[in-house]
Amino acid sequence: MLSAVAFPAFAKIPACDSGLVFEDRNGNGSRDSGEPGLAGIKLSDGEAIVETDSTGRYSGLGGGSARTVFLIKPAGFAAPSRMDGLPDVWRNPPAGLGAGLKYGGIAPTSGPCRDFALRREAPRGAGLDVLVFADPQPKSAVDVDYYRRDIVAPIAGKHGARLGLSLGDIVNDDLSLYPAMNRATAALAVPWLHVAGNHDLDFDAARDEDSLLSFRNVYGPDTFAWEEAEATFVGLDDVVYLPGQKPAYVGGLREEQFAFLEGYLRGVPKDRLLVIGVHIPFFDVSSDPAHPTFRRADRERLFALLAPFPHVLLLSGHGHIQRHVFHGTEDGWHGAAPLHEYNVGAACGAFWSGVKDAAGIPDTTMADGTPNGYATLRIERGGRYFLAWHPARAAQDTGIGLHAPKVLRKGAYPAWGVYANVYMGRDDSRVEYRVDDGDWKPMNKVLRPDPNLLAENAQDDAAERLRGYDRSPEADDSQHLWRGALPTDLALGEHRIEVRTVDAWRGELRAQTRYRLEDAAP
Repeated sequence: MLSAVAFPAFAKIPACDSGLVFEDRNGNGSRDSGEPGLAGIKLSDGEAIVETDSTGRYSGLGGGSARTVFLIKPAGFAAPSRMDGLPDVWRNPPAGLGAGLKYGGIAPTSGPCRDFALRREAPRGAGLDVLVFADPQPKSAVDVDYYRRDIVAPIAGKHGARLGLSLGDIVNDDLSLYPAMNRATAALAVPWLHVAGNHDLDFDAARDEDSLLSFRNVYGPDTFAWEEAEATFVGLDDVVYLPGQKPAYVGGLREEQFAFLEGYLRGVPKDRLLVIGVHIPFFDVSSDPAHPTFRRADRERLFALLAPFPHVLLLSGHGHIQRHVFHGTEDGWHGAAPLHEYNVGAACGAFWSGVKDAAGIPDTTMADGTPNGYATLRIERGGRYFLAWHPARAAQDTGIGLHAPKVLRKGAYPAWGVYANVYMGRDDSRVEYRVDDGDWKPMNKVLRPDPNLLAENAQDDAAERLRGYDRSPEADDSQHLWRGALPTDLALGEHRIEVRTVDAWRGELRAQTRYRLEDAAP
């Protein structure tokens, strides 16, 4: 086990607490003649917030501390890109911090405190499209290549998004993979924001405050905000590291994050969507009150800050399953309508496990039967939004996975059924089926494992040798599975099954499969 590394007090870090924000009219990243300073631009160090004066200058942030200073990109402006393709909107402590950590911590920088450049955006059409990834989580260069070929390459140059967001576990403990991941993601050619996950930690740090130094060296602030005309995005590190304890982390927020939120949210417009991106979900996975998923007091305090906003969407990852949760008073939410949390499925699915296909990429279906992939979020003015889940490299993106027996005995008791895994299904989803253009009948929502994954588990069990690097995950109860009984009193031969649902955001979705009826001798 790595020994914990302690660091000097924050007050010993040299100050770099002032600078300039200017309009970079020619886009070269440097301030040239005729490029004015920009007034009223917000900046923060994750706790305090300041605005630039009439000349574009700011001061009073990050001085004498180890905090990362970042610019809150305003709507109507674009930020330049760094050499690694990430938005150039932060500066880390110039003296660096955490050189004794395995992955190096924050590297020191030389030269004066740097300024921030912004470019005015040309008018664009209504609506903002966002790519949302959760848990890419490669453990090796091989997995990074899976991520590149399975998630990124099929949509590069085709997606139409103007922003990207990753919800933590950018890697699986090996932080040296960050540059390779960034090279892959940069092919999507949009500004990309990163939230930290529990597998992005410096596990040899002695305390929570130092556990994201190596992450911050690459991705900047672990608390940030980003503004577009349609939405305000806030990213929060909600992994509270508990070195030496079991479990070694819990979901929650730090005191300075609440200070940031209290100061920042006061000025956020309420007529646009407020998106909160985190890694650990806000709902409790475990029913054991001694081991909450997210500290209840922190959740209630956050929800109280969000309650005045009529349009809020919570995005989380971590679970390697997919579900929608609508928070109410039992969770400490007291807004006018239930608070929607979309717990996004993993880009890596079940940790890049399962049998490889013809392209050499593992199947990696998640434990609830959801195929690995990515989400899209479309936001319109007035707080309206649309969500979709897209299985990786799917030839037909129906949004529904079906399972039915291939053959049944004609006249048998109708004890067998068709199962529909509606990947974006919710408790109030209505799912129907019909056979051979018959009447549509409602399917029943069931809490049980996806039969397709159960069949994969059975094949893994029966195999004499490993079928992949890791076998598929053990199937767990799915939160979005429906069942309908199949009739056996029809004619001999093949019959077509159709399933339909009205998705809350995409409208009607349909999928189909077939089964066959045969006679059997007694």
